[in-house]
Amino acid sequence: MAKSFQRYTLHVQLLHIEPPIWRRITVEGPDTLRKLHHILQAAFGWEDAHLHDFLIDGKTYAQLDIDAGLELMDLAKTLDDRKTKLNKVLRPDSHIIYQYDFGDGWYHRIVVENMETIEDEAWGESRVLDGARACPPEDVGGPRGYEVFLSAVRDNPHSEAATHYRQWVGPGFDSERFDIRAANAALMRLATNRWGNR
Repeated sequence: MAKSFQRYTLHVQLLHIEPPIWRRITVEGPDTLRKLHHILQAAFGWEDAHLHDFLIDGKTYAQLDIDAGLELMDLAKTLDDRKTKLNKVLRPDSHIIYQYDFGDGWYHRIVVENMETIEDEAWGESRVLDGARACPPEDVGGPRGYEVFLSAVRDNPHSEAATHYRQWVGPGFDSERFDIRAANAALMRLATNRWGNR
């Protein structure tokens, strides 16, 4: 018989971008902040090529199991995201910021929309329920760089800059398109490859 656990519905919005880029996802209380990082990477379409951290109610949680980037952190005040379960930090009134790529500075605001206790059901599945717009390309230069990118591609599509950007991101990039099936397929691959099906 499965134990009861908390299931959370989170609304996650990329800050400093208009119109908004956001995802609504479900996660489960026994999961760790590190797993939430991987879920967010898959849900948004990031490539997990950079460091990350979470700021939750004034505390910082980060990836402390690698040497790269540790000099950017106050290690005396930073907690390990692998050792922190979501049910210990997620509450409806929590203030949560997820930062990805310290150079580009992608900040995501996480809001707990719903918490429910699940009985007699196996845990381990996260899903993307909804969302809007495509994830910006990696290394585009943060919100300001993405604005420049979009301006070149949309407003001056025959310019040298627009041609360069299209070659860089490929012909299929559509800033207004969010593919929920692809996001959930990425989550399924992660579940199979990274943390296993439970």
